[in-house]
Amino acid sequence: MSWTKPIYSKSKVDWAGKILIDLNASKEDKKEAFLILNNWRASHDYPNHIFKKRLRSVSKKIDENSITGGRLKRVRSILRKLGRSYDGKKPTMKFSRMQDIGGCRVVLSNSKLCEQFYDKYYLKGDLKHEKVRVYDYIANPKKDGYRGIHVIYKYKSQKKGKEIFNGLLIEIQIRSKLQHIWATSLEVVDNFTGQAIKFGEGLEKWKEFFRLVSCAFAIMEYRQRVPDVSYSKEELYKKIEELESELCVLDKMIGWAKSIETIKSMKKQGKGHYFLLELDTDRQQLVIRAYTKEQQEKALEQYQISEEKIENRKEFDVVLVSANNIGDLEKAYPNYFVDVKGFLNKLEYLLKKVKK
Repeated sequence: MSWTKPIYSKSKVDWAGKILIDLNASKEDKKEAFLILNNWRASHDYPNHIFKKRLRSVSKKIDENSITGGRLKRVRSILRKLGRSYDGKKPTMKFSRMQDIGGCRVVLSNSKLCEQFYDKYYLKGDLKHEKVRVYDYIANPKKDGYRGIHVIYKYKSQKKGKEIFNGLLIEIQIRSKLQHIWATSLEVVDNFTGQAIKFGEGLEKWKEFFRLVSCAFAIMEYRQRVPDVSYSKEELYKKIEELESELCVLDKMIGWAKSIETIKSMKKQGKGHYFLLELDTDRQQLVIRAYTKEQQEKALEQYQISEEKIENRKEFDVVLVSANNIGDLEKAYPNYFVDVKGFLNKLEYLLKKVKK
């Protein structure tokens, strides 16, 4: 198959990044900038494919229940990141240096296996690509409660025809099953409430709820919890119960899951490598289109069309992901299927602790 190759210089890519967030940019410049964005994003698909293949082969050696998946970053997420400012200063992110345009994910049964996977099988393996940076959010959870290990690699190959991809950055996410259900359930809440908790925005009580649940999950895994949460275990569970009752978390998530359940029959069964997921939370619909490896260009083209249709519409979300089959897809990206069963089971377990 023919993979999309980068055709613009990094300086041109950075120019496009500036234009994309410039409210005063001309329509002509905006149009050119989006052409550059789409090519630059699509060119990450090949290195992303290579990393995902390795993730799958290596993870299965230590955990037969491991799940892998890959995705190209959504336009709205790219624009949000490009426009992000700190302390009131102008945005400084260079588009060519964005580390997670291409991203792969592996979910392992527990956090011990996550650390083992990274330390022994990935970091010390025969990987020829350059490791750029590591963010260990298991040892040092983010303030919002996010946990997992993120590793940034720079693709490097000496194969004929593949050198053109050298230097492209790919982010590897390593999560335990418990960390995964926390992160994907938070995204479900974002999708259905129009918040952006994942990006540090949204209602304080929802943010606090997920922060405290993360601490409870960390206790279950005997791992570090968010440093500034000083509640005892009993106090922590009680506070989670109070917030759950106030926000009606269980009832809302069960309702959202049921609303999507009737649409799952629309899933395109059969084989695919790329899956375009289009979630409409207003209509409570999930539409999935499957494409083979040979249909990469068609999949990317449809991804672009779908994103243009949903611009500035919060009730819609769309993403193009790669997975080995529809089953792995649903496990790797449960937030799009509103699969919150694992999260609800753990939450009910925590609430029972309070009642004892």
